[in-house]
Amino acid sequence: MLNALSKLFFVYEKPEIELLTSRLAEPRRFMQVILGPRQVGKTTLVRQYLTKSTLPAHATAAAAVPSVNAAWIEQQWETARFRLRSSGADEGLLVLDEIQKLDNWAEVVKAQWDRDAFEGTPLKVVLLGSARLLLQQGLSESLAGRFEVIQLTHWTLAEMEAAFGFTPEQFVWFGGYPGTAALVADEDRWRDYVLHSLVETTLSKDILMLTRIAKPALLRRLFELGCQYSGQILSYTKLLGQLQDAGNTTTLAHYLRLLDSAGLLTGLDKFAADAARQRASVPKWQVQNAAFLTAYAPGTFAEVRARPDRWERHVETAVGVHLVRAARLGHVALSYWRDGADEVDFVLQRGGRVVGVEVKSGRLRGAAGIQAFKRAVQPDKVLLVGTGGIPYEEFLRADVRAFF
Repeated sequence: MLNALSKLFFVYEKPEIELLTSRLAEPRRFMQVILGPRQVGKTTLVRQYLTKSTLPAHATAAAAVPSVNAAWIEQQWETARFRLRSSGADEGLLVLDEIQKLDNWAEVVKAQWDRDAFEGTPLKVVLLGSARLLLQQGLSESLAGRFEVIQLTHWTLAEMEAAFGFTPEQFVWFGGYPGTAALVADEDRWRDYVLHSLVETTLSKDILMLTRIAKPALLRRLFELGCQYSGQILSYTKLLGQLQDAGNTTTLAHYLRLLDSAGLLTGLDKFAADAARQRASVPKWQVQNAAFLTAYAPGTFAEVRARPDRWERHVETAVGVHLVRAARLGHVALSYWRDGADEVDFVLQRGGRVVGVEVKSGRLRGAAGIQAFKRAVQPDKVLLVGTGGIPYEEFLRADVRAFF
């Protein structure tokens, strides 16, 4: 079963492969940078492209290279140039994976790219990385004007359905990690894999190894609590009361930004007309993959599914994951709204238009929050997802831009 699912993972092609193929078919103009969290298929995407491409290519990863060895990049570039010359082809391709772990990588890449441009060497370049914050810092500081980004995100319901036959309920509970699909029949094994092979690896390799963190235990505990409070509005000050060796709210806010950049956890701002007030608001905690909430939640899939009050929270989290993905892709701006006891789960903004989203699944809640939101904000529309509204499975399959 596991081998069959792994084969499906490789056969299934994410839509981004068409974008990569079309860009690499153009004359050499920009480097292509593929960004995304760990284990969402960045390397698989490139491998799928290479199986169809006729370009002489050199593809390698910096995973086992010492961080001080930036000269490694020059060596790989020379190898790609050699393959291009010896092949007699008109163009060649260099693929560098996990590039962000090397010191001074952006400056070295800039020098090699500019050398090829000066000498007329038709070598195209694809860079891959999972530490989004560090990659973007290097790109903006040294490679401005030389690259385009292809953003990969956690998998959607539609993708998990197409690749692995997931049901909407399975997606809400197990989330959108393709590598875990073979483990869902054994929930203990699945949970262990998520916590140790996915979460801990991301924390260790994308944050702790590459960023100076004064209190690693605090970072881990913040992530754990953020997952447990996913879908809830909670200030840093209140969170400090549940943390040992807590530091201060500035430290927590910084750590949350790092967790967000690694595709783990985000804090949604409160909707406000004033951007400064919005940034200073109490965050609404939101995991970026439903697997993270489930990994820390008590009970099994069957037990929680039979409890409407608990299941509703997982559905709301899955809706939030879908909306965070749209925000990460730049399709919408995402926040929440609250005024006293009145609240609307999510607020979407796009092109000057405002759409509220309220999630209801299992138990009906009063409409006071929606009415108060309409009076205060005067949105273009308010969508109800779940009981009495758009079925949550249809919402999770939809392109968020279609709601405007």
